[in-house]
Amino acid sequence: MPSKAADKRYTKDHEWVVLDGDIVTVGITDHAQEQLGDLVHIELPELERTVAEGETIAVVESVKAASDVFSPLAGKVVEVNETIAEDPSIVNSDAEGEGWFFRLELDDPDVFETLLDQDAYDEFLETL
Repeated sequence: MPSKAADKRYTKDHEWVVLDGDIVTVGITDHAQEQLGDLVHIELPELERTVAEGETIAVVESVKAASDVFSPLAGKVVEVNETIAEDPSIVNSDAEGEGWFFRLELDDPDVFETLLDQDAYDEFLETL
């Protein structure tokens, strides 16, 4: 998985997105997992599911609350991270690495550029 900061973008719903060709890897940000607290259950999307940008695609449950995870871009689910379904604490310990949620094959890879870069996301967090 690419680790170059230029390849990573964020949403105002606190998802991170890494682009590799026309496939994106998606997870929740470190900020999101901190706000949620200890995760106890993760509901992942079905493989081959087609989603629209902004559509609810997964659910995370913590000791505090349940929260929807939204698809940052339109595409088709091509892989899910079963490891986090079995052990949600991975997301708490490595939200922006091993704690990824799913991979999407994008309908339009160019739309990736419309997401927030690291600086814009950091500025957004300061407004919360």
